[in-house]
Amino acid sequence: MTTDHHLAVPAEPVAAAPERRAGRANLRQLIELRWLAVGGQLATVLVVHAALGIVLPWAEMLSLLGILVAFNLFSLWRNRLSQPVSQLELCIALIVDVGVLTGQLYLAGGSDNPFIYLYLLQVAVASVLLRPAYLWAVVLSALSGFVALMQWHRPLLLDPQMPTLLSPNYLGGLLLCFLLNVGLLSVFIVRINRNLRQRDAELAGLRQRAAEEVHIVRMGLLASGAAHELGTPLATLSVILGDWAHMAPFAAEPELREEIEEMQRQILRCKAIVTGILMSAGEMRGEAPRLAPLQAFIDGLAESWRQAHPNAELALRRDGELPELEIISDSALQQVIANLLDNAAEAAPGTRLSLVAACPDEDTLSLTVLDDGPGFAPERLEHFGEPYQSSKGQPGRGMGLFLSVNVARTLGGRLEARNREEGGAAVTLTLPLAALLPQKSPSHAHRS
Repeated sequence: MTTDHHLAVPAEPVAAAPERRAGRANLRQLIELRWLAVGGQLATVLVVHAALGIVLPWAEMLSLLGILVAFNLFSLWRNRLSQPVSQLELCIALIVDVGVLTGQLYLAGGSDNPFIYLYLLQVAVASVLLRPAYLWAVVLSALSGFVALMQWHRPLLLDPQMPTLLSPNYLGGLLLCFLLNVGLLSVFIVRINRNLRQRDAELAGLRQRAAEEVHIVRMGLLASGAAHELGTPLATLSVILGDWAHMAPFAAEPELREEIEEMQRQILRCKAIVTGILMSAGEMRGEAPRLAPLQAFIDGLAESWRQAHPNAELALRRDGELPELEIISDSALQQVIANLLDNAAEAAPGTRLSLVAACPDEDTLSLTVLDDGPGFAPERLEHFGEPYQSSKGQPGRGMGLFLSVNVARTLGGRLEARNREEGGAAVTLTLPLAALLPQKSPSHAHRS
């Protein structure tokens, strides 16, 4: 138990590591984009001022570029620190970029400057990197800068003899166009990011399922090997008990004779379990499957469990009519129901158990195990079906529900647990009936 406790401690830092790496990578991307912005703005100022002969307040504009360079150097230093980069820091960095861009545009014509649509780049970057709450802070800062530049800016004199004056209608259309672009960029990029996160979550779930299936295969190999190994000692014990039954000292004692007979019955039961494991390990459902009517299959499940647990009380109920179908007598499905009944009997000893069979629709089979015990603890419900999550407090327990969940998943169904309002627990196995029906062979399908 101590080892498990120590192994569980680093789980939170390990889980947070991808987010920490993402924050650093995002800040690094902003630093690289900012260097490109500095180079582009410097080249634009020099070309416009020197080559085109357009009068610009180049001293003030170069000062703003110096501020941007200083902030980028500070960002480089910040990214080397061990602390994770938060969303707030990324938001502040983008707002600084918006502020410097607003200052540059104020000095160079404001809304008359064609480079005013660089605001859209800031909004697009923020939509990719930030959560919605921080994204709207950047959107509002860009929108505020755009609106302010429509009222206050230094005019950009392309021709000193003909100052440029834009009509109010043009400025209104410009603002509307900007709002549409900002809104569409924000909404669609946020949706794309959400879809990507959902895809990543699904991929993580598939990886987890693959790991569980590998774990199940390993357990199956171990079980099959153990079954082979147990065959010889069980046969030896059966022979010895048979010899004892015919010896005079044992034959003369009725009590000893009864005990020997009980031991022989238990050995036969062990041999039947071992045989079932070996048959399940080599079972090919597509070749000569064992078929049984659905009703008879469920009745057999209940009767087999009653025989194995003579001291327990199990009631079989049907919620509505069951379809008259012949299904495959799947040993794995039988073991799932047996595991659920065993768990219920252990959780609520001495109480009456119920197995409720129903078909909520024509394509689905539902089997529910009910007990009158204390029910599931909240943490058990939260981790229901995970390996080694047992309430018995013993190492290696809790695998029955884990295997049951995966068998249900393999058959295309699901296993759900809940606490009943009247007390006790309910575990429901829901399966598509199509998964239990025999599959037609290709040759048969071709003939039909």
